[in-house]
Amino acid sequence: MTSEWGPEVPGWTPRDYPEHRSFAGTYVHIEPFDLNHCLALFEAFVQRPENWAYLPYGPFEVLADFQDWAREQATSRDPQFYTFFVDGKAAGMAALMRINQIHGSIEVGHIHFSPLIQGTRAATQGLFLLMDYGLSDLGYRRFEWKCNALNAASCRAATRFGFTFEGIHRQASVFKGRSRDTAWYSILDSEWPALKAAFEVWLQVDNFDSEGQQIRKLSECR
Repeated sequence: MTSEWGPEVPGWTPRDYPEHRSFAGTYVHIEPFDLNHCLALFEAFVQRPENWAYLPYGPFEVLADFQDWAREQATSRDPQFYTFFVDGKAAGMAALMRINQIHGSIEVGHIHFSPLIQGTRAATQGLFLLMDYGLSDLGYRRFEWKCNALNAASCRAATRFGFTFEGIHRQASVFKGRSRDTAWYSILDSEWPALKAAFEVWLQVDNFDSEGQQIRKLSECR
């Protein structure tokens, strides 16, 4: 029933907190971030230092600095960091964050992919696995994606994955001495079944040629 105060949510209860667990896909394996991943990640990230531009930390010029940062993240519950592996190699990281059990919202952020995974089906599958965990397994009502409004690549990725653009929070924060406008995107639980089906079709092995290039775009699978 809908009233002047908004639609009711029958039977709603707070959601469970995400378990810091592993995920296995056809193209990617995801593990809880661990200090033992630091060397491999540092070596992967150092290939493209400009990728740190939109993150509130980095770039790290030496391994020890990256390890100092990583010690705090390895034990953090929110954000909850994960390492993405491709063919057994640490290739990137992302985090579940801003976890609100009461209202059922959760966000993916701190996405940092090295050239080993950037723009590949492994990257898409890894993010899909985290999205599906939040929306299908844990039953959250809202899955969020936020990024610097100037980060065109991240904005395009959010749209490609089926997130709805909700607007820009102007002067939302200051990172590295610069003002940041933040673009907000979301997927709702009611939207996820159709989007999940599209991801599953797109991720089929026969949707890629011998070079790993897609045959059908994700948008064509909806």
